[in-house]
Amino acid sequence: MAKKKEPEKQGNEELFLALELLEKEKGIPAEFMLDKIKKAISTACKNNYGNEDVDMDIDPATGKFDVFLKREIVEEVENPNRQILLDKAKETDPTAEVGGFVREKLDTKQFGRVAAQTARNIIRQGIRDSERGQVMQEFQSKYQELVSALVERVDPKTGAISLRIGKAEAVLPKNEQIGEESVREGDYIKVYVVDVRETEKGPKAIISRTRPELVKRMFETEVPEIYDGTVEIKAVSREAGSRTKLAVISHNPDVDAVGACIGARGARVSEIVDELGGEKIDIVEYSEDPCAFIAAALSPANVISVEVAEDGSRSCKVTVPDNQLSLAIGNKGQNARLAAKLTGWKIDIKPESGFFGEE
Repeated sequence: MAKKKEPEKQGNEELFLALELLEKEKGIPAEFMLDKIKKAISTACKNNYGNEDVDMDIDPATGKFDVFLKREIVEEVENPNRQILLDKAKETDPTAEVGGFVREKLDTKQFGRVAAQTARNIIRQGIRDSERGQVMQEFQSKYQELVSALVERVDPKTGAISLRIGKAEAVLPKNEQIGEESVREGDYIKVYVVDVRETEKGPKAIISRTRPELVKRMFETEVPEIYDGTVEIKAVSREAGSRTKLAVISHNPDVDAVGACIGARGARVSEIVDELGGEKIDIVEYSEDPCAFIAAALSPANVISVEVAEDGSRSCKVTVPDNQLSLAIGNKGQNARLAAKLTGWKIDIKPESGFFGEE
């Protein structure tokens, strides 16, 4: 008898080792998989014996894995798959009584190929469901956060980048990448998780390197004063790969908001500029006074005056020195455009000498 049990125990040990490996490699709890196996065996018993009422004694520590088919003890059998006569039941359990149940140990090897295939399919589906759940959890924990992702592949045709974020995978499409930045397999890049969706193909994270929130999260990570709330980012406007404007305010009179973001010798801001491939970053002081805020937002240009429209339309006229006009407007109007986005005001810029024909 001992010789017959040995291979069975060895097989069971292999099963538990496989479950242990799944837990380590894929993070799927062994208990979750055992539950799936129980359901698979129950289905197999229904198909083979017309009875899914089974008990299972499972002990990973000893390698014990026994399956028992339960049948009700009756005086007259109507359904032999689910019922048994008292005399027959007593052969298995001498204490058996009518109305109770008897457990008959099954040889799981006799389930047949169909049963084995059923079990395998349910287990595979269980693994897929668990993996999907884990990926969804992984993405949801990073929703609207900055994450470091490993570049696994760059598609030569579309330019899309396949990334690994923890145990999950995501794709960064070309339109969410910064300009013509060069990224190679094996690189780590920072991405912002915009949204998380459940699709037919599984959980999907919408990620980006072009959103203003990416820069905001970078400053929150790099500047302790922002992280602890001493300095607050009030607004961000961005044209990815080219220029970003950041409006900050200090809630402590002893802390300079702009200086804290720039860091000693520009160390903090340069770290972010390098990560963004040389993108220019203007950090300006936020003010509740729209004139002061608009003047600061047009940095690096100097502003002589800001006249706010009296009709409440959130539009203004800004006067700058003649030699600062092109700087205030910026290349293709970029500086003025970003300042308008940052402040939420429509900005008309004119030189100090006035436009030709203007009174």
